[in-house]
Amino acid sequence: MSDRPIFVIGCPRSGTTMLQLMLHSHPRVAVPPETRFLVPAYYRRRVFGDLRVASARQALAQWIATDKNTKFRELKIDKDDYVRESAEGPGSLGSVIGTAFRMYADRFGKARWGDKRPSYVKQVDLLLRLFPDAQFIHLIRDGRDCVSSLKEMPWYTLDSFHAVSTWAEAIDAGAKLRKTMPEDSYYELRYEDLTDDPATEMKKLCHFLEEDFDPAMLSPREAAQVAVPVHKVWHSNTHGEVTKSRVGSWATRLEDWEISLCEQVLGERLEAMGYELTGAEKAAKEHVLAFQKTMQKRRASRMRKGMRDRINRLREPSPVAALLTTGQRALAGIPQQRAETPLTERV
Repeated sequence: MSDRPIFVIGCPRSGTTMLQLMLHSHPRVAVPPETRFLVPAYYRRRVFGDLRVASARQALAQWIATDKNTKFRELKIDKDDYVRESAEGPGSLGSVIGTAFRMYADRFGKARWGDKRPSYVKQVDLLLRLFPDAQFIHLIRDGRDCVSSLKEMPWYTLDSFHAVSTWAEAIDAGAKLRKTMPEDSYYELRYEDLTDDPATEMKKLCHFLEEDFDPAMLSPREAAQVAVPVHKVWHSNTHGEVTKSRVGSWATRLEDWEISLCEQVLGERLEAMGYELTGAEKAAKEHVLAFQKTMQKRRASRMRKGMRDRINRLREPSPVAALLTTGQRALAGIPQQRAETPLTERV
């Protein structure tokens, strides 16, 4: 059976929390609420020195477990146990991070862990450095629905141009991943298909994950009680059955100018993903220019961050890739341990 990490990615408000819960309902898979330590730990890795040294691993694990911004508490695992197991575990950044998720899976007696954070769709390269055997599920939803939903979130403080840009970036990242990643590592799934026929889509997804389908995945309400924090009221729909009631709701939630903008600047992407356009009138020139300017600023910011990371990669203080799963150890050239033959079977 597979022990590869599973990452759920996509544009925010694409239904990734619903998919997280469906996966968490599988008897072998545990996917926690969103945490905030994986990417920050990666970018802070030089602070902790050589992670082949136990004290360095201990310091990193201590930071993950206690910093107020990491949301480690959402995992509900014992902090001291985590720090101790990280210090005693393999000497790499991915191993310290992966130990937290493995212990979360242990809470539920499950053999395999996952993680869900929509923005990971633009950070797959980073995640593969940490977990080179990972599998990625890209959940795609009509961009107009994503934009309309993002606008209504209490935590979303940006404007419509940023919301439109966010969906465009996720789709563009997915197009690149589709061309460059192996078929057994990257999988695309449409929200509309998943909500229309959950059983069929989850069976296909389980085949990709090399897992047996379990009917419990179709009723994730129980999982929502443990995997969705109470304070996240915007995820209230996840406490019910999988439903397609929100599909196409953008038609009444977006203003006319936003529909025109979406269809003009996202039109090719929408149609490529199988979504029909309404033929809305052409967007105002100032709206198109504002979108283009937003995209350029966001692209420049990503390029600057990417350049800094490439420089840091040239002087890594210690190994990055996790050494926890069968695939990770094989990729690192670590021989698999053979199970010792019981004394009663020895000649």
